[in-house]
Amino acid sequence: MNTQVFLYGRNGRMGRAIEAIINERDDMDVCGGISAGEQLVLPDKIDVVIDFSGAGAAADALALAHKKGAALVSGSTGMSETYDQAFLAASKDIPVLYAANMSLGVNVLRYLVERAAAILPNDWDAEIVELHHNRKVDSPSGTALALLESTNAGRGRAPKEGLLTAREGQVGARMPGEIGVFGVRGGNVAGEHTVFFFGEDERIELTHRANSRNIFAQGAVRCAQWLAHRAPGRYSIEDVIGLK
Repeated sequence: MNTQVFLYGRNGRMGRAIEAIINERDDMDVCGGISAGEQLVLPDKIDVVIDFSGAGAAADALALAHKKGAALVSGSTGMSETYDQAFLAASKDIPVLYAANMSLGVNVLRYLVERAAAILPNDWDAEIVELHHNRKVDSPSGTALALLESTNAGRGRAPKEGLLTAREGQVGARMPGEIGVFGVRGGNVAGEHTVFFFGEDERIELTHRANSRNIFAQGAVRCAQWLAHRAPGRYSIEDVIGLK
């Protein structure tokens, strides 16, 4: 029987892209969905909920998946600590997967960044710059923060250690260990992320550029098919693509 997918944020840009991909497959069906302002109508059977609704409705998507005993794939960003706690609690009963960025390339980038951070001396400075379209509502992006976590993981530090999101005025010399994470907004940029490592007289730049949102939709569908019917637990896209 085909995997039954319920879309939270169905009428958004990502929701529409995901539905178009599923409609072309012969092993998955969109059994229902909801967007802001709509009334929730539940189908009898849901195997997996895909959520790109945004921070305002992500908790509802999680609660729905938990109620129906369905898997949850979430790509919403800007989540609160309360959501993180609920997400962890739900993983005891259902399979859940969160990724700030669903693309294969970005997750390979995270792997490479962690390895580079582990290999390079700790006195190399690290900075992260991300570019997105002018309608993005959160900054820094969830992917940029994930790259910060990868950098810190490579150095054996706490996930958000050293985070700095602005410099203005007479801020003084750069403090050892700080990592600037800065957002640029404009036009219709789907997404671009660069991690810089600066040594004396040399630097390394690791960059991923997304030319369309379709790569994120393809990744979300891949994760959903992989996650459906898994045992309860908290999974990552690294599990899906075999980086663990």
